[in-house]
Amino acid sequence: MSTPLQILKSQFGYDAFRLEQEQVIETVMNGGDALVLMPTGGGKSLCYQVPALALDGLAVVISPLIALMKDQVDALRVNGVAAAYLNSSQSPSERYEVFEKLKNNELKLLYIAPERLFGNEEQFIGFLKKLKISLFAIDEAHCISHWGHDFRPEYRMLSALKEHFPKVPVLALTATADKLTRNDILDKLALKNPKVFISSFNRPNIHYFIRPKRGYYDYLVEYLGRHQDDSGIIYVLSRKSAEALAAKLTAEGFSAKPYHAGLEKEVRTRHQNLFIRDEVKIIVATIAFGMGINKSNVRFVVHADLPKNIESYYQETGRAGRDGLKSEALLFYSGGDVAKLKSFVETDGDPAHSRIMLNKLAQMAAFCENSVCRRKTLLNYFGEGVAGSCESCDVCLNVYEKFDGTEIAQKAISAVARLEEKFGLVYTVDFLRGSKSEKIWPRHKELKTYGVGADISKSDWFVYLKNLIALGYLRQVGDQYPLLALTEKSRSILSGEKVFLTKIISQKEEVEATERPYERELFDKLKQLRRQWAENENVPAYIIFSDATLLELATYLPQSLLELSRVSGFGEIKMAKYGESFLQTIVDYCQVHGLTSLIAQKTHKRRRLSKQEKENDTKKITLDLFRSGRTPAEIAAFRGLTISTIEGHLAFYVFIGAVEIDELVSREKIEKIVAVAKEQGDQSVGLLKDVLGDSASYGEIRAVLEWLRRG
Repeated sequence: MSTPLQILKSQFGYDAFRLEQEQVIETVMNGGDALVLMPTGGGKSLCYQVPALALDGLAVVISPLIALMKDQVDALRVNGVAAAYLNSSQSPSERYEVFEKLKNNELKLLYIAPERLFGNEEQFIGFLKKLKISLFAIDEAHCISHWGHDFRPEYRMLSALKEHFPKVPVLALTATADKLTRNDILDKLALKNPKVFISSFNRPNIHYFIRPKRGYYDYLVEYLGRHQDDSGIIYVLSRKSAEALAAKLTAEGFSAKPYHAGLEKEVRTRHQNLFIRDEVKIIVATIAFGMGINKSNVRFVVHADLPKNIESYYQETGRAGRDGLKSEALLFYSGGDVAKLKSFVETDGDPAHSRIMLNKLAQMAAFCENSVCRRKTLLNYFGEGVAGSCESCDVCLNVYEKFDGTEIAQKAISAVARLEEKFGLVYTVDFLRGSKSEKIWPRHKELKTYGVGADISKSDWFVYLKNLIALGYLRQVGDQYPLLALTEKSRSILSGEKVFLTKIISQKEEVEATERPYERELFDKLKQLRRQWAENENVPAYIIFSDATLLELATYLPQSLLELSRVSGFGEIKMAKYGESFLQTIVDYCQVHGLTSLIAQKTHKRRRLSKQEKENDTKKITLDLFRSGRTPAEIAAFRGLTISTIEGHLAFYVFIGAVEIDELVSREKIEKIVAVAKEQGDQSVGLLKDVLGDSASYGEIRAVLEWLRRG
């Protein structure tokens, strides 16, 4: 049986686990339940895909979105994994084919929706009970919680999962859940002594920017012009806004399509497919409708309207930069959006729920209004402390100046007092600036304070009033439509106390990319080649290789298949399928431009041993018997184990240096195996055995590969 690390390399092309992946996989393989919180793009799916391939039987993945199921299955199939899904998008014959594969034990992973699992009088549950189930993975697990940002009633059925399959490990996974939601997930799923794994919520490659919403469209057009070749998502509040904004951007010459629940299913599917295949660059989507895609090369996410809570904001911005490359999250903020959303988040007849949801909305508004590092605020919200500034959000990149704002403060306090604390921010600003609008009451136009702030712009007044609120000189009262009111400290300003306000004196619009220098022309050629392969196989381009893999190729310029195998993303299947064509493109480019390989500059981390690979009693017995002079075949016969298991034990000792390679393999064979490995550019036992044939055994090949990996 292959170890998790071997599966990670051979099937998925990665050399090492990230975040908490290894510990999660060990828990599942030992039969334990777990709740996993891992940021979008952090590799949650590998937490169940790797053990699914390592364990005997079928892994069942419960997913809420059809598009996400298809995306995951397409990606697995490209990596040579037997996976399928069952959902309403399939024809009866397609579903029949999946059932036949299940009956014949031909699948390792099955993706389904929760309603299929428990629907139709639990017939499907009965069917699954006839199969050997290795694990259940519940993706987007926050959907089971009433406090989650994307609650789905059908997820509540999953509470019966442990009743039907008490001995099967259950893995609940989500990218976003505060403490309240986490506890609710554990309670609803009734997991047995679950381990909780919380990885860092930080997405260092995403840079956060918030700008005033007033006049946002012109800035948006300018911003999109700077990102003409990038894929991005723009979130809006309503279906009507999605249609209108997509039409306006199309008229401006941008490649944009709307995407929301009100569209005909065929139209929505077509727009989504155009986007994931890079034939449309921008999707304009309603906030309430999840994209349900795994597209790794989304370079920006724009919120034209305010999300209802920080969880939603984090989840939606997390759709950018899943490949780890520099990406941006831009939000246009207006206090008016807060008022609009209040009616959306309140629940009739449930004041307790309404109170929590309104509080979440208030925290979202505070996130936008406060002059505190955006990244720090996000991480603190999820209970993750962080020191210092990120230097990659608008707050950290802006240059601020403190100035004597006593006179401005006096005008503001006086205005609120004259208006008898009965009006909100917008009316107060218009009053201070002397607006001629009919909305200003006639008697207010007669007041002495009317128009005293006409020399200050509307946007600056909003900043200064927010300053005064943050400093405690003013406060907002009321839930639905907050009014400006005085505080105990207000009087001190009118009596002459000095007040220092803050203003921005310079703004940086974007963060420079921090990647190593790379060959841009080659990168574009590799993208064209990737697209050809994607069209041939009828899958999105990022499923063939991510932008991050192509960037590595264009940076380190590998000149052989062996060098190519050091690039992330090249597992056994992809190396065999695409290796030659990508390598040829790189070699041809380098010959024309007089370039050589830089692969030696790529840091190569010595791999860590997982628990399954560490020394244990059974391996020690094998070593003792080997030291006594017995051959691997004799040890296998004596212990009643397969020779493959014994050879695996000895290969382990070669890797850690306890057994010398020439104790197991002759010098002649070592040289031959190394030569073929270099020639093939792949270090997988199966592929090398096919080439070497009877001239070397599986055990000898495995031992030589472990010797090579010692470095």
